[in-house]
Amino acid sequence: MKIAEKFSVLFRKYPLFRTCSIIFAILFVLGFVSIITYQARKIPQIDSIVPSVGSPGDVMVIAGRNFGSLKNSSDFVEVGGSRITASGYLEWTDEHIKLILPSNVQDGLVIVSTKAGQSKPGFFANEAGIPVEVPPDTKTTMPVISSVSPESAFVGQLLVLSGTNFGTVRSNSKIFFTANLPENSTSSDDIAFIEAAGEDYDYEYWSNSEIHVRVPNGAASGHIYVQTEKGTSNYAGVNLKSTLGTKKYSDKKTYLIHLNTDIDDINSKSNTTLSLHVPRPVKNSRQPFVQMTECAPEPVFENYQDTVIHQTELSKTSSKKLTFTHNFVVEDYAVQTKVNVKNVKPFAAKSRVLYTAFTKPDEVIASEDEDFVGLAKKIVKKETNPYLQAKMIYEYMLENFAVTKKLRKPGSEVKDLLEDKKGDSYDFAIVYTTLLRALKIPCLPVAGILVDSDMRAFSHWWSEFYIENFGWIPVDIALGSGLEYKSFKNVEDPKTFYFGNIDSQHIIFSRGYNEVKPTLSGGHIVSRDRTFAVQSIWEESSAGTVNYSSLWNEPVIAGVY
Repeated sequence: MKIAEKFSVLFRKYPLFRTCSIIFAILFVLGFVSIITYQARKIPQIDSIVPSVGSPGDVMVIAGRNFGSLKNSSDFVEVGGSRITASGYLEWTDEHIKLILPSNVQDGLVIVSTKAGQSKPGFFANEAGIPVEVPPDTKTTMPVISSVSPESAFVGQLLVLSGTNFGTVRSNSKIFFTANLPENSTSSDDIAFIEAAGEDYDYEYWSNSEIHVRVPNGAASGHIYVQTEKGTSNYAGVNLKSTLGTKKYSDKKTYLIHLNTDIDDINSKSNTTLSLHVPRPVKNSRQPFVQMTECAPEPVFENYQDTVIHQTELSKTSSKKLTFTHNFVVEDYAVQTKVNVKNVKPFAAKSRVLYTAFTKPDEVIASEDEDFVGLAKKIVKKETNPYLQAKMIYEYMLENFAVTKKLRKPGSEVKDLLEDKKGDSYDFAIVYTTLLRALKIPCLPVAGILVDSDMRAFSHWWSEFYIENFGWIPVDIALGSGLEYKSFKNVEDPKTFYFGNIDSQHIIFSRGYNEVKPTLSGGHIVSRDRTFAVQSIWEESSAGTVNYSSLWNEPVIAGVY
């Protein structure tokens, strides 16, 4: 008897056999559907991006897996925050995507998105933002400095380094100068050099045989060298002189800082992605050593635009609280300045990027607002010396505004300070910066934490303004106004001290407004006002999230040395 006939007899004759057969058939169908669904839900993964540095019109090839054998209408690639249009794709397979970079392509993250979800991001840099082209470099010789011109310079002055093997593009290469630190300084790594600062636009041109770089804030007479992926160059001498005064770094403190963020009460209609941008202490002349010693869970990027980026998948069944922890070691110095006021002149190099970047308005600095412009001009009258103008604004605010220790509610208008005559340290720093920018004095709001003598940390804001051929000058107008604060060392005259000086209990998490680029296409963005960093994005979630709660704890000082 054939198998089909036997099965038919058994199916008709035995009820139990019929029941088992039906159950087996149902389980088989469900299993098949589950396998198909699982395969369809595989999240795309990027393994490589070629080129990682390119120009509009270049063909980009993204290698990886789970892209799908055919591109559906909902599938796309995003480069630098811009979605590639349908006409830009040359090839789409499960393991390769080939596309043409559009004319408006920008630096930023590369993401592949399908019905199954979004990949973890890669990174692309637009070649237009790099001084020269990026041909393949097969040389393995060390960089060599043959000359530095001029041999004597001011802080902020442009130096021309001539030599060989610098590399045709800067990429991750750096230039270091002897640091203006105390002679008896014993940092954790015997730091004797500071890097030219990208955030101050110190790098202006880079080629294999010539580099144009500005002397960074915090540099001193001594040596300069170039560091590339091929190695470190010889030392060249550079003499720094100034007729404008002196800047002294002292009283080094080493802090152990703990950051903790909790995500809880997750309620999502569908699977979604959550991205966190955790501010990290910035590295500069006051904080020459910053190291992240612990980070859990593992981040997507340890340092992208001065943030640690985490991404995690949330599902409808998510119930467990998520905790993100970060530990940092930060070395911090006090700064004291003495300025020869009569030698200070208005900014002459107005085409310099630092000048244009830090005198224009942005998302938090309304320096073209008529009320701020009018008040600034009213205060300084006919004075043209930028140092004296900055001091006159400082003294006016001390005399006319009262500082409150309690922070105002997030979202409060900073401009209210002009009418209410009272505000918190955030209001004071933003208004002071705005008034100086209204006078075309380069100025930055600085955000971070203030550590008191009881080792408690709380969010705090102050400012820095820039004098040409001298560098950045710190101003803490809130402490100068009498904000209650237990310092490690008693400051007899805060009003005088905190104009031009700052102690080593100010830890910096952001200088200026940090406009962080999004990592999720079309995601919901959360910003946080009046916190220890001034940045545009703290949290992102893709479309599926209904709600969740987030708790960003104030940084904790775990130790001071």
